[in-house]
Amino acid sequence: MDESLRHESVPHPMKLHQSENPSLESFERTFRENWAPIYRFLLRMVIDPAETEDLALETFFRLYKTTLKEESNIRGWLYKVATNLALQSIRSFKRRENYELSAGKGTLEERSENQPFEIVVEKEDRRFARMALAKMNPRQAELLVMRYSGMAYKEIAEALGLSPTSIGPLLLRAEHEFEKCYLSLTQEKER
Repeated sequence: MDESLRHESVPHPMKLHQSENPSLESFERTFRENWAPIYRFLLRMVIDPAETEDLALETFFRLYKTTLKEESNIRGWLYKVATNLALQSIRSFKRRENYELSAGKGTLEERSENQPFEIVVEKEDRRFARMALAKMNPRQAELLVMRYSGMAYKEIAEALGLSPTSIGPLLLRAEHEFEKCYLSLTQEKER
């Protein structure tokens, strides 16, 4: 079975009977409605299906532990929590990767001869992109991640509690900041 399709089905957070606590029923309904979109959103950000599932479950666990008002934008709250968890995961991945690279510099140089040049360049580009996101203002990084993972301006505005008309200028500033961070990282490498 295709790995990405396997996670489209909603796992059962718990078996509930209709007569149980209404807040648990509300949580289960929210979980079922939002599991697949949150999972896909996170998968586009962190790529690893196992990490994605962990982050999605952590997102819903935090919802379960949190008391939100009924008029709260639960979907926006879920996207915001998922984005923050994904950014934390990317940052910790970056730190781990730095430790691993410094521990095995010679191994990386030896292996590059056996791998196609394009694969190495692509991995390096991704690494620089993650490092640039980690150096940026968290709000700007969050905007970029949401936009480039496929969310529309309206969805981003809803998730962050902003006006849809403000998203374009904010994204433009975030893109300029990303470009500046990315270029500084690549120039540091060249030195």
